[in-house]
Amino acid sequence: MKQFSTFLNGVLASALIFVVLFFALPGVKAGATPTPQPAAFATHPPCDSSRSIQVSGTAVVNVVPDRVQIQLGVQSNGLTVQKVSQANTDTINRVVSVIKGLGVDAKDIATDWYVIEPLYEDYDSLRIKGYRTNNLLAVTLRDIKQVNDVMAAAMAAGANQVMNVEFYTSQLRTYRDQARALAVQAATEKAQALTKAAGTATGCVLNISENTWSYYNGWGYGSNQNQWTQNVVQNAAPASGQAALAEAGLVSLGQISVKAEVSISFGLM
Repeated sequence: MKQFSTFLNGVLASALIFVVLFFALPGVKAGATPTPQPAAFATHPPCDSSRSIQVSGTAVVNVVPDRVQIQLGVQSNGLTVQKVSQANTDTINRVVSVIKGLGVDAKDIATDWYVIEPLYEDYDSLRIKGYRTNNLLAVTLRDIKQVNDVMAAAMAAGANQVMNVEFYTSQLRTYRDQARALAVQAATEKAQALTKAAGTATGCVLNISENTWSYYNGWGYGSNQNQWTQNVVQNAAPASGQAALAEAGLVSLGQISVKAEVSISFGLM
């Protein structure tokens, strides 16, 4: 009798342990459906690398510029290096002073090029008759409205060359990413149209490459670009105040073009 009681106690203890463990397991409840586990891999279109199609896509985002860089030059002539150098320095200091007086920060004014060269009596002569100094300033303007005022003031202060005026955007990264996305979209649509016409369909992406020739085209050149881009020429909205400035005729802003081109290989289904 004692042995039977011991055996019964053991069975009851085992059953109790089983019940505790069963209800203690995570996600296990009476009548509950086990939580499904995530798939090991995401679902992708079928991929057959032995049959593929390669296409390219190009996109252009036209942007109203919000920055400009002006290259102003001072050219000085003199009989000696000391005289020509001093004369050039005096003029450059006046030019820089008037530009700063218009509110341009000193960090946005930099010497871009400086050279002193001898002047010969004629092409074949080695006899020096004087010297010439060329000093080029690069002035970055963060306010487009200052372009005309800065150039006029600099010329009045002694600058005698305007070498370049380049408009650009401070949001190049944003527009470049936008152009990339549009270029990928264009390539994908082109591949889908071609494969549909051929009676098949695109599968997975085998390869993507980007042509990095140029992201940037200033002054709105290339106005016929919509002839070689499919459906991805897009005009970005100008920043606040830029549209009114352009309409007022203070500065001929035009548009700059931020471009992207990609090549994509698709497997065929």
